[in-house]
Amino acid sequence: MTADTSSDESPTQSAKPTLLRNAEVSPGHHADVRVASGRIVAVGNALISIRGEEVVNACGGALLPGLHDHHLHLTALAAVEMSVVCGPPNVRDAATLGVALRNRAAALPPGAWVRGIGYHESVAGLLDRHQLDVLTGDRPVRVQHRGGALWIVNSAAAAMLGLDTVSIDAPPGIERDGAGRSTGRLWRLDGWLRRRLDAVGAVEPEPDLARVGRRLAAYGITGVTDATPDMTPGTLRLLLSAVRDGRLPQSLLLLGVDSLPSDISTDRVRLGPRKLLPPDHVPWPYDDLLTRIRTARGTGPVVPRPVAVHCVTLEGLVVAVTALEEAGVVPGDRIEHAAVAPPALAAQMAALGLRVVTQPGFVAERGDAYRRDADPGDLPYLYPYASLLSAGVPTVASSDAPFGSPDPWAVLRAARDRLAPDGVPLGPTESVSASTALAGMLSPPLRPGDALRSIGPGAPADLCLLHAPRAVALDEPSADLVRMTFCDGRIVHV
Repeated sequence: MTADTSSDESPTQSAKPTLLRNAEVSPGHHADVRVASGRIVAVGNALISIRGEEVVNACGGALLPGLHDHHLHLTALAAVEMSVVCGPPNVRDAATLGVALRNRAAALPPGAWVRGIGYHESVAGLLDRHQLDVLTGDRPVRVQHRGGALWIVNSAAAAMLGLDTVSIDAPPGIERDGAGRSTGRLWRLDGWLRRRLDAVGAVEPEPDLARVGRRLAAYGITGVTDATPDMTPGTLRLLLSAVRDGRLPQSLLLLGVDSLPSDISTDRVRLGPRKLLPPDHVPWPYDDLLTRIRTARGTGPVVPRPVAVHCVTLEGLVVAVTALEEAGVVPGDRIEHAAVAPPALAAQMAALGLRVVTQPGFVAERGDAYRRDADPGDLPYLYPYASLLSAGVPTVASSDAPFGSPDPWAVLRAARDRLAPDGVPLGPTESVSASTALAGMLSPPLRPGDALRSIGPGAPADLCLLHAPRAVALDEPSADLVRMTFCDGRIVHV
């Protein structure tokens, strides 16, 4: 980087005007770009530098509108850093799982909870509290299944949470045996569990959102859609605080809250469609889903508010599409995942004007397990991409981090290659070009799949500068190509 270094201000916190010379602002088109006060203020040839302005020679590298991850979970991603990975490849059986959990417990203060993630039943079957007791003893432990729908707690944790003697409003997701005793399995109860942990004073470190912000910035990500459903007030406060003080430099679109505080003073946080999360194992009755859609229409600053409905099974997608058709689709309605979507449903979604946010990265990370465990009839329609686009459904890729890798460049490769971990293709006809997948990441957060954001005067200075032209980067997508990231005009990665 060639830059004016007269200021003592850290380059990763620079807010002074910046002039990027010789940047590829669209394929094959180069120009100088001036950034000031959080905006692009000029694009042209041979712009004259201004005194005090930082000057960067882009050397022909692509300057992109910052990448947007259209579906992830920020606090869960932050919590991964404080958690034990409980699944393959490092943990493959009950013995190694026990060692991993006990080692983590030994490193924590007395009484602190052990938090595990990424468990898969290939390790030791469908865990319950009694199996965890054998592995962990009397330290409170909670382990999340890789799919994100299930938490398993041991007896020490169950006692603290009051699962066996609970007189509070106990949701049906607390699984019980024939005698009415908790099995330790908690299905789709993230929000409830978070509130109970707070209520009983569970000792867990606060998620490090600054670390997450830096990691995302290093990928060129300048905005995220947090798809956490029914976000607790504490989590919302944590996120808003991190945006205000700059720990989280990315702009934020929230799906899991009904409203934002009236005193919020930043336009870097907005409400998106209202997230609806029907349980996979015991779906809501049809009328219940229909009522929830209609209720969600009345929340938020835009009425009717669109919804984002979680669908990872064929049955769930059929019910969701039918309910949306009866409720009446509004602009912005979208399906999260559409993990199994045959052509007839794709055509129906296109006719209704629904969008899809998919996760091709799961094919690269779990494709061999899908071939082994999924219903054979579902495999041809698993995490479709190309067929949805061909049907006319606006479709974009996302990470679903931490359940998938947050690296968008890995997601681009997965969308293009459709290779499972064992190197065997899964759904190769659903492959799209890296350029197509990138365009989705550059599309507007509230309108995923629409025309990509552009580099032009007046546009927000949320930018990603690459070391190479776009064509080179798309040939071999890699996070190593990210040279510099701007969020709101500030250099947050260099």
